[in-house]
Amino acid sequence: MEHPHHLPRQQSGVFLDRKASQGSPHAAELFPTSPEVPPIGDGIFHVTHPEHPITQIRLSDLFTCGACKEYGAGERFTCTECDYQLHDFCALAPQTLKRHPIHPLHNMVFISKYVKGGILKSRCDICAKPTKGCVFKCNACSFQMHPCCAMLSTQINISVHPHTLRLLPGLSPSSDPTGIVCGECNRRRSGKVYQCTTCDYHLHAVCAKNMVNGLEANGIKGMDRPSKVATAAKLASQVVIEFIGGLIEGIGESVGQVLIQTATRGRCCNNRSTRTE
Repeated sequence: MEHPHHLPRQQSGVFLDRKASQGSPHAAELFPTSPEVPPIGDGIFHVTHPEHPITQIRLSDLFTCGACKEYGAGERFTCTECDYQLHDFCALAPQTLKRHPIHPLHNMVFISKYVKGGILKSRCDICAKPTKGCVFKCNACSFQMHPCCAMLSTQINISVHPHTLRLLPGLSPSSDPTGIVCGECNRRRSGKVYQCTTCDYHLHAVCAKNMVNGLEANGIKGMDRPSKVATAAKLASQVVIEFIGGLIEGIGESVGQVLIQTATRGRCCNNRSTRTE
């Protein structure tokens, strides 16, 4: 029987079974194969910041993780020499995730260097947000997720809702007017969605992330809401795509008409030649 994972308001980490050590300033659950959490004050070296050691600290302000490039607040690892900061789960991420509950068929590898996805943006298969830094990626089928999303599971419990939530299969498109409305942000958006096992409550995976990365616990809201510029850019891109589609369709129709006219002229010429003979 699968046991749900709890996402308490007071802490940032929340993944499978393994508790952090008693020397840690918080008792968050980290990845099962993560290295031991160092005692307070002890530094570690991370692959994304090998120049200086980073130490664990708790601050309530907003920061951008130097590894995954996503927001965080609360527990973190920071460099006192150059202000480099990491989520605790990014700093202690293992090289391999085996049988992750959301993607149990294949192992996933921690990719510490950002790889551009070409013309189309590379996106997380859980929250559907772009991947701009380190990710966990499956080499067998290209499934990938942010380290923060990898802290989620197929069933979770959150402090703002009394019942267990279960992850729905597939992705919810934000453009669907009949799509699922999240009980936290009251919006429709793309990405995976959790559904209550008892009532009609739904929660976006991207909103569940804010209960993992420390934003919700530290009272920071609205960081995932698209700006007016981003919304305008999205609408403009849709207009351009529709224009190009219409242009291609028009070109196709014109080419088709030319071909029909050419074929008709050819038949007329053949008929005239036959009558002349």
